Amino acid sequence: MRGMAIGLIASMVAVPGFGQDDNYARQNYTKTDYMIPMRDGSKLYTQVYSPKDGSAKYPILLTRTPYSVGNYGADQFRAVIGPSPDFTHEGYIVAYQDVRGKFKSEGAFFHHPPYIPNKKSSKQVDESSDAYDTIEWLLKNHPNHNGRVGVWGISAGGYTAAKAMINAHPALKAASPQAAASEQWIGDDYHHYGAFRLAYGFSWTSGNARIRAGVTEQRPPPFDYGTPDGYRFFLELGPIANVNKLYFKDEVPTWNEFMNHPDYDDYWQAKNVAKDMNNISFAVLNVIGWFDAEDYYGPWAIYHAIEKFNPKNKNHVVVGPWSHGGWGRSDGDRLGDLRFGSKTAEHFRKNIELPFFNFYLKDKGTIAIPKALVFETGSNEWKSYDAWPPNQVDQRNLYLHADGRLSFTAPAAREAADSYVGDPAKPVPFTAETRTNQGSLWIVEDQRFAASRPDVLVYESEELNEDITIAGSIIANLFISTTGTDADYVVKLIDVFPGKTPDIDPNPKGVRMGHYQFMLAGEVFRAKYRNNYSKPEPLVPEKVTEIKYDLLDKYHTFKKGHRIMVQVQSSWFPLIDRNPQKFANIYQAVESDFQKATHRIHRSSASPSHIKLNVVKK
Repeated sequence: MRGMAIGLIASMVAVPGFGQDDNYARQNYTKTDYMIPMRDGSKLYTQVYSPKDGSAKYPILLTRTPYSVGNYGADQFRAVIGPSPDFTHEGYIVAYQDVRGKFKSEGAFFHHPPYIPNKKSSKQVDESSDAYDTIEWLLKNHPNHNGRVGVWGISAGGYTAAKAMINAHPALKAASPQAAASEQWIGDDYHHYGAFRLAYGFSWTSGNARIRAGVTEQRPPPFDYGTPDGYRFFLELGPIANVNKLYFKDEVPTWNEFMNHPDYDDYWQAKNVAKDMNNISFAVLNVIGWFDAEDYYGPWAIYHAIEKFNPKNKNHVVVGPWSHGGWGRSDGDRLGDLRFGSKTAEHFRKNIELPFFNFYLKDKGTIAIPKALVFETGSNEWKSYDAWPPNQVDQRNLYLHADGRLSFTAPAAREAADSYVGDPAKPVPFTAETRTNQGSLWIVEDQRFAASRPDVLVYESEELNEDITIAGSIIANLFISTTGTDADYVVKLIDVFPGKTPDIDPNPKGVRMGHYQFMLAGEVFRAKYRNNYSKPEPLVPEKVTEIKYDLLDKYHTFKKGHRIMVQVQSSWFPLIDRNPQKFANIYQAVESDFQKATHRIHRSSASPSHIKLNVVKK
């Protein structure tokens, strides 16, 4: 079979190889396999690597994953022990665990099970209790530890690290949830403001959420799309209800759960991780990529929740110019066609992540990590802040004007609007590439392919005569009207490079950087949720309606000579499922529900569509 990127996801989460062999690990570590019992009797497969040097006691580092710990068997060894090669040479007891119901662990797998407070019996288990029980067992049964434990992980591993922080074991002294999802309906993997992330949701559940036959060491086979063209595959699929009928056939319970809960109901609200970030007494290192296409909302939500509920805690956030988990597996000097001028990921691993765990788990060295360490794109510099977002900003509105103009001057016209026709049969693609899964680079992809379409509105500023730096949230404030009763609205904030920008070198794809349209931020909003995420409401045809939502935080300098652009559209396919533009439960919609609609974006003095930016004071 061919197609999906399960292997990429799994290898990234399970710690990158960094091009090393396993000779050093074999010579310096002992590997032990355990089936660790949980309070309900289920046993979870755990690999533990321990330094052979018994002259010292070592802290324990734990990571838990649904993507397979791999390297099964006594003769199979990891090349990298811990988050990076530096940890391998530093000396830690490192435990890798298959989560409940996955691969060699017993029990049933549930996707992001809610935390159960005040458990009343041993049969009430969740990711938090499994982490607690694992730590307790290791402390009692694995030799030569110093009594301190840290947890870390990226993506799903970041999520399980965050869950380990809830009602945490007393021995937990340091945690680093990295790219940790928190809100799967509002802004993480599967939905953004109620709009379903089709390409990712389909690919992930088709391989990772199928009912398994039993304990196994084998990864699930990737889904066979039968074509490299995901746009065509998903368009020919028809309504999303066809997924289970044609392909999953009730073998993917998680998919059916998603389809049974289209709104932000108790099912999704209970899965919110950030709401449970209470009583955090240990040090936390939150890690976020500015260009994380999967879990960007959640890490911010967790960081801010810790700040709110535990104001005296040692809570740090590091944000770099990375894709999903890119800080763990790359140099971090580039992403797609962008160049950042330094090895940002290597800097993070050596100078932030390792010293963090060494200080809190080994009493080694000093800690010099600020409250917020953030990479400023555009100027390509690391900056430190005592709080995020910074306070030294002015809020400025960037208004849409006639003839595709964009400026900080409010419109004066009494009636003004631009229109386009949204056709579900011809949705706007999210990428110019031919691919089935979403990949990681579309989020910084040149947007010229979209700007030329008649169903995409484009607004562009004059050439900037000075640098403009933004820090913090980006709020889209649209005034819309439509002929339909529901719609999606996609807003993109774009940095347009000068015409004489030199091409990158090497340049195997022949990308021309002159007038490159770099998408700094982009987000979708499903209009029926404009007033209440839990209770959708139809749009009134032709009525001017305000749609306001957050494109989330960025820290970027639009350089002198650049231009700022905003694009507005009503589809983003197949990144996002098609909206029939008729008020309905989209997960039960049929082909006849899908209809064309004319959308108007208003830009009058009474209905001034704009983007609210936090501009750093000079």
